[in-house]
Amino acid sequence: MRMGFEDPPEAAERTFRGGPADGEPALRGGPVTEERPSWGAPVGGERPSWDGPPAEERPSWGAPVAEERLLWGEPVSADQLAAAERGYDRCGPAERILWERLSVFEGTFGRDAVLEVCASWTLPPRTVLAVLDRLVPLALLPVDDLFAGEDEVPRYWMPHPMRAVGARRLTERGDRPDLLLRHRRWCVTLARRAADWWQSGRQLDARDLALRELPDLAAAMDPTTAPHARDDEAGTAVEIAVSLWFLWVVCGRVAEGRTRLRHALALLGGEPTARALWLAAFLELESGRPEEADPLLVRAWAAAVRDGDGGALGLLAHLRGSTALYQGRTRAAAEEFREALALMEEYPEFGPTRHACWAGIALALCRTDPEAAQEALDQADLDRESRWSRRGRDLHAEAWASIARAELAAWDGDLERAAEHARRALREHLRMGSAAGAAGAAELLAQVRVSAGRRDAAAHLLGAVDLLRTSVFDTSYRPAEFCVVTRARSERALRLLLGGRELRYAYEEGARRGLFALAGEA
Repeated sequence: MRMGFEDPPEAAERTFRGGPADGEPALRGGPVTEERPSWGAPVGGERPSWDGPPAEERPSWGAPVAEERLLWGEPVSADQLAAAERGYDRCGPAERILWERLSVFEGTFGRDAVLEVCASWTLPPRTVLAVLDRLVPLALLPVDDLFAGEDEVPRYWMPHPMRAVGARRLTERGDRPDLLLRHRRWCVTLARRAADWWQSGRQLDARDLALRELPDLAAAMDPTTAPHARDDEAGTAVEIAVSLWFLWVVCGRVAEGRTRLRHALALLGGEPTARALWLAAFLELESGRPEEADPLLVRAWAAAVRDGDGGALGLLAHLRGSTALYQGRTRAAAEEFREALALMEEYPEFGPTRHACWAGIALALCRTDPEAAQEALDQADLDRESRWSRRGRDLHAEAWASIARAELAAWDGDLERAAEHARRALREHLRMGSAAGAAGAAELLAQVRVSAGRRDAAAHLLGAVDLLRTSVFDTSYRPAEFCVVTRARSERALRLLLGGRELRYAYEEGARRGLFALAGEA
């Protein structure tokens, strides 16, 4: 499955292939100009829309050129471009039009996308798929990037030489602005579909869909590539970023989400919606900066009142609870989560679920009021079971609930059951891609291992957590108080059991093996 970004030639040095490593990544959605973004402030160094290779780099098509050039981050030779030109010349008029229009796709695409984006009066919907079948052997590669449970339908990718030829011809024909707008509208539909799947319980499918289509969604989240005024398309970019909230908050792409949303908000002409500001605040909290989230929460509340968005009030109450839990204000966190439950609809159509609020209450109280925490978990099960047939499972909330259950089992002295709940939470957070959740679950499992006398296993887990945090978060990141307390307990015990050199070696061994391998051990 092709999940990477494909940048145009002038942005090749900014290609982003994975999670953040050293500070914020520079993404297609715009450069990062400072450590902490000023949400809604102008972003400098924007780049223009790409309409084929720059004029000074365009080859004399068909003439030999010795050196290779980068197209969308990949080297392409002049011979490859010349071969693509010859293939284009052999096509009929309809195949040429479709070739050109398919060049707007950044990643892979299916037949439904071709019908949605490329059909028009010059290429009618009733014939476009037949034209596609004739074009496949000339300009496209079939790909198998279907995720589990998806219908078996053909999907394609246009190699870079063919795409460069199509992009240049599309610009010369004058159709590029219209095709880019169609592509952006299709991306809005994709983002909404992923958000609906997430809310309906198809969370893994929603994540896989968003990741597979991310190259195209990323292009649509950059208003600077819009064919018209940037502020006209900034609203579209913000809507896509907000629809993909789960990808940023839950699935471990916090830094990317912050960058993309900040860039879109900087170019937005009017006031942001309450949900956009809610997401901005949530991303600050997940980045370990609760002090940056507070003013955004105030603005989001004012926007919700201004727009009459009652659903946003429940989102904000949940986020206030998450902030209080992060800071260690457990009683305040429980009250905020209860307020969120009172404000949420029976079936929330956006954002965290009711099950997530019950799990938050259990996490807030599991160390100070175990009975109330267990009651919250019981209510979560009842709430979930009553909606099972319609909404499905909230895997993310269940992973956090498993951490609360592990704490309660450890409180009761049942270390075996506590370890099983902690391991389940660790596996689920790793499966979803949540670095913060996986780190918290692994540290709790390490604490249980220490209590059971398995000191080496505990040290391995802590070493793997250190590697995970340093590879995902920047140096200013501070974990939630809940995790800080857990880590301190384990390290204090390990220092008494292991010497300094032995403890360091155990940490290094855990970092070498990684959390995925350690999560599979009994």
